[in-house]
Amino acid sequence: MASKRYKQLIEKIDSEKKYSVNEAAALLKELKSAKFDETVEIAMNLNVDPRHADQMVRGAIVLPNGTGKTVRVAVFAKGVKADEAKAAGADIVGTDDLVDQIKEGIFNFDIVVAAPDCMGLVGKVGRILGPKGLMPNPKTGTVTPDVATAVNNVKGGQVAFRVDKKGNIHAGIGKISFTAEKIAENINSFVGAINKQKPASAKGRYITNAALSLTMSPAVRFDLSELADIK
Repeated sequence: MASKRYKQLIEKIDSEKKYSVNEAAALLKELKSAKFDETVEIAMNLNVDPRHADQMVRGAIVLPNGTGKTVRVAVFAKGVKADEAKAAGADIVGTDDLVDQIKEGIFNFDIVVAAPDCMGLVGKVGRILGPKGLMPNPKTGTVTPDVATAVNNVKGGQVAFRVDKKGNIHAGIGKISFTAEKIAENINSFVGAINKQKPASAKGRYITNAALSLTMSPAVRFDLSELADIK
């Protein structure tokens, strides 16, 4: 049973309408009901089959207004690269000691970055990091010789995305405390990044469904024709 509060929120949404990015961002501001700063979440379904390597949609985008979330970054690096990571604000920097920490089940970080010469170490805990979605990957910018830039990007609002087995992508792209304009800017940047990753082998409509919501709100459905044109 939906709560009275939830039913009141649903009444604010026209179930027959598909909203533009600006309309959805503005309406979302009216759907805030929780006492905390709710996350703005976007959910999309893509017309791809991730079982085929050439239809795997994966990447990362640094949102223009950040995510509003404090992100803790662990970096596998040594020598000069370790110093660069620390200077950039990495929360944890290590090698074998970081491997041991992960093996012990201590995860006081949200994202893992690795210098290429440390990927052998990362491989030792790949079976632990992988299922948690923490495995560094060049496609998301988290395996790179430029660890300082990677740390800055992650801290500055980088969002990684990866399509699941059913073609779904879900991401937090801001906070409801953002202005509607900033929410709209983040939506456009995120959708543009998804569009740039459209596989050449994907036929027909690429984005088949998309909606915006808050942590505690019903969803607002997007006008798909507008999303398809976002670069």
